[in-house]
Amino acid sequence: MSAHSHSEAGHSHASASRGRLTGALIVTALVLVAEVVGAIISGSLALLADAGHMLVDSTGLVIALIAAHLMARPRSRQRTWGFVRAEVVAAALQSLLLLVICVTILWEAIGRLTEPVEVQAGPMLTIGLVGLVANLISLWILAGGRDSSLNMKAAFLEVLTDALGSVAVIVAAIVLMTTGWPYADSVASLLIAAMIIPRSWHLLRQSVSILMENAPAGLDLSEVEQHLLRQDAVESVHDLHATTVGTGLVTLTAHVVLRPEMANLPGAEQARILRGIQTCIKDHFAGKINHLTVQIDTPGLNCSEVLAH
Repeated sequence: MSAHSHSEAGHSHASASRGRLTGALIVTALVLVAEVVGAIISGSLALLADAGHMLVDSTGLVIALIAAHLMARPRSRQRTWGFVRAEVVAAALQSLLLLVICVTILWEAIGRLTEPVEVQAGPMLTIGLVGLVANLISLWILAGGRDSSLNMKAAFLEVLTDALGSVAVIVAAIVLMTTGWPYADSVASLLIAAMIIPRSWHLLRQSVSILMENAPAGLDLSEVEQHLLRQDAVESVHDLHATTVGTGLVTLTAHVVLRPEMANLPGAEQARILRGIQTCIKDHFAGKINHLTVQIDTPGLNCSEVLAH
């Protein structure tokens, strides 16, 4: 006998997310064009690095927008969870794109430290200021939904790091204008990469952990098992699995074996035991588990899962 207890992972935030992502994408694309033109005119690597980051941002926002659209699609017999996990794939792709662009920036910046290139500080400062204002606008657009999904978190993170990159460009331009120090542009480029890499790596690890169906962070399965074993009728627990399908949707499955004296319990009694287990999980792991599936095994019928190797 088995039972399910779940709270639906609503798609209501998907529509709002699409609106925010579209607004941020328009702003980011306009600044991308301005920064490429400014980098060509000024010869600034920092500005070109920030433009490269803007390109990644734009690509990431497009990916995020597609994911938000897919997440709103209904479930089907073939796709039993719908496209809920599209947000995780999108976040992984965005973090990979950021890491690739960081490696490129680091390589070029190190080269310029040995052979400085002449940079025009005026255009660099102007475009840096424009980029900062645009990024602040995009952050304001995305701020309201940044905690609604991993997808939105990735998009917000990209724009935030780009805003920091714009600050680095502005500071480098001011240093060039006031001191003429030839390495200011390269140092700013290195700082931009240094700001992006840790956040991107953390997001990539988080996304891969979900895609590998590791136990959700903050959920101790040993603790879950102990709570199940404290139920009077439960002898043992096996085949205990927990995974994150998407933001706000953590699933838990378990087989519980009843005590020998419970072997011939009528259906009504087994249903009572199931309700007790559901209440236990709901009370002790509220907000951590959204979908629960429990299979009751009697002592003479231990239905262990069979996995192919």
